[in-house]
Amino acid sequence: MKLLVLNGPNLNLLGKREPGVYGTATLDDILDKVKIRAEELDAHVTCVQSNDEGELVTKIGESEGTYDGIILNAAAYTHTSVALRDALSAIKNIPCVEVHLSNIYAREDFRQKSIIADVCIGQITGFGTMSYVLAVDALVNYLVERR
Repeated sequence: MKLLVLNGPNLNLLGKREPGVYGTATLDDILDKVKIRAEELDAHVTCVQSNDEGELVTKIGESEGTYDGIILNAAAYTHTSVALRDALSAIKNIPCVEVHLSNIYAREDFRQKSIIADVCIGQITGFGTMSYVLAVDALVNYLVERR
């Protein structure tokens, strides 16, 4: 089983960006946990971070035939990117789990609306670094049950 873990803008700054909101773990720290959990579940992950919306859209579009599922932290693009939403909608046979470190529903008004949620199989938000690990568990379970 192959999973694509996509991380959007500014997530490369984790560990130093608003630690009171996002914690002190770096993106590499988080992805190390993801890889360990995926390996325990006999899954392989490929991790990509980009500040470029177009690169994320391209990765989603290229996922068919390569990946079984996607874990996506679209970061700020969660609230603004019709392009990401359309890309996810175009690959309906590849399930996506939306993930966020913070609880977006307990934050500023503009962060409380996800325009990608309805094209994802689920959303995990507010559990810090564990959000990613929970997303791996949820996606692998979903894929196994779907077979």
